[in-house]
Amino acid sequence: MTAISSTDAMPRHLLLATDLSARCDRALDRAAQLAEEWRAELTALNVLDPTASPDQALAWASGAGDEQLLHLARQQLARDLKAIKVPVKLCISRSGDAAAAIRRTAADTQSGLVITGVSRNETLGRLLLGSTVEKLARSLPEPLLVVHNRVHEPYRRIVVATDFSESSRHALLAAAQFFPGRELIVYHAHASPMAELADAAVNSGVCVSIVESECAAFLAATVLPEGANLRTIVEYGAVEATLAQYVREHEIDLVVMGSHGCSGVMSLLLGSTAAKLLDWLPCDMLLAPDPRAKG
Repeated sequence: MTAISSTDAMPRHLLLATDLSARCDRALDRAAQLAEEWRAELTALNVLDPTASPDQALAWASGAGDEQLLHLARQQLARDLKAIKVPVKLCISRSGDAAAAIRRTAADTQSGLVITGVSRNETLGRLLLGSTVEKLARSLPEPLLVVHNRVHEPYRRIVVATDFSESSRHALLAAAQFFPGRELIVYHAHASPMAELADAAVNSGVCVSIVESECAAFLAATVLPEGANLRTIVEYGAVEATLAQYVREHEIDLVVMGSHGCSGVMSLLLGSTAAKLLDWLPCDMLLAPDPRAKG
């Protein structure tokens, strides 16, 4: 059985990774909200990229050196953080590998959560979503929160996607640890190999019944914090379609999932479906890494 250690706690230090684009303003607001809720310290990191900011691009084209570019980035980051109510430490890095710089800073600051946004500027490319976020999803030892939506309130409607693996169990425990007292919806989508048979409706019903039993066994083997509030949802179909529809129909604020697993949604994160889920889910996503993958 798996339980949260009594020595574990909510994250006490958060790292916001921002490319200084407008889209990352949402991640900034969520980072500030969580830092206030958890009474955590917050560090804001910008990995210097002149193409991400017009004034930096102009300065770079005019022959500005690293020190001038760092000064411009620091000025913009300070302006962006001026209205934030929690103390924030500024950090600017020059690196050709943004994901590596974020990993180093998270380790140096002992951050328990890395927060970032997504860029929709197709002219400049999917700066964070396409490369950096996907790299972080595969390699970051800390949980990664990818913010899509504006911040209106603390997370209330939270789904934990599971494939009943140990990695998804850790994601459930992380969700219960980060958001005590909130209702957690344990969600599993099952695509049966019998789907092509003639009596698909009957077969799907049988499969859902079997999977519901597996889900009950999974939860029974998981020692959750006292007072954890769970309910389960099992649906039939491909997870990238069914989960996105469920999120839309039920106005889900956050989906939590593991970044590794033996089947289903977790293994999909190791392939091209990761980008689909990050793109398609109309809510924020928290990726909880398997502790066994650290090292």
